[in-house]
Amino acid sequence: MPLNLDNLAQSPRLLMEADLQPIQGTRFQPTGFPDLGAAEYPAPEGDGRMLLVESAQSMANRLEGVCWDEAAGDWIDPLQGLPYVRVKNDQGEVLTSSVLEAHRLNSPYILESKDTTVLDMLKDELAHMEQGRVDIRKLAETLVRVDTNAALHGVFLAKSNLAGGRLRLPRALSAFIEAEDVKVAPSGGVKVDSVDPSGDTSKGFGNVPYARDEYVAPRITAYFNLDLAQIRAFGLDKAGERLLLALALFKVRRFLESGLRLRTACDLECQGLRVTRPDGFEVPTLAELEAELPGLIEAAAGAGLFNDPRVTEITYRK
Repeated sequence: MPLNLDNLAQSPRLLMEADLQPIQGTRFQPTGFPDLGAAEYPAPEGDGRMLLVESAQSMANRLEGVCWDEAAGDWIDPLQGLPYVRVKNDQGEVLTSSVLEAHRLNSPYILESKDTTVLDMLKDELAHMEQGRVDIRKLAETLVRVDTNAALHGVFLAKSNLAGGRLRLPRALSAFIEAEDVKVAPSGGVKVDSVDPSGDTSKGFGNVPYARDEYVAPRITAYFNLDLAQIRAFGLDKAGERLLLALALFKVRRFLESGLRLRTACDLECQGLRVTRPDGFEVPTLAELEAELPGLIEAAAGAGLFNDPRVTEITYRK
């Protein structure tokens, strides 16, 4: 039975929330930021403290990561056939891909290589945007053809020879994880040197005591925001639009079922996913999305939305 996405046709956003909890014990470790550490801040009401467990930028990478088969170096089975850029070295060994790179197509391994295959392709597609407003529809069409994943997670092609560095597409799918009413769970330990406890610690010798802060919270929530209005504004045909919607929902479902080991000391599990907008929409199950996606990918290919070949291979040369 085909996915029923009709309830999304008139809504500007699809908002989802998932209740999370530590899979063992009560403590968890949040993401850390340079010169800041854990992002702890006052609650908007009351005297409680909030904690950013996972940021939007990190969640984008995690939503991509659960779609990738590290052993095979390719998409997982339900997503086989989606376009992306594969980067090899001079020996033919795979270095990276646009799915794995933090800035997707804006990776230096793709746009700063002496192999200018992708750069030339983007110039040909987007050259008319050197002056005037950026044509978001054309940019989205190009991304779907070259690196479909980037049409959901956004890209900033910050090169002066690509429309003056103005080619920016915001995330259509964004997410973050927050914890409420948090309290610090302090602990610590020591790196023991049984041979020379008083050795030079700057060289790795000696006993090194350390402090460690983890957290406990009565409520941990993952928030997901799919910008339906932005996807409709891409102007894709029905095949392309349905593919992006299903792919976004698949990423959310798969992350909640297999991607919640965020760190060694932050292993979570999902207690349930709910839709807060629009009313009446139920997120398809992971099994339903897995069954539907191969057909949606081939329908998009049949509509001429993808490059041929779908995987663009380049060689990184400094």
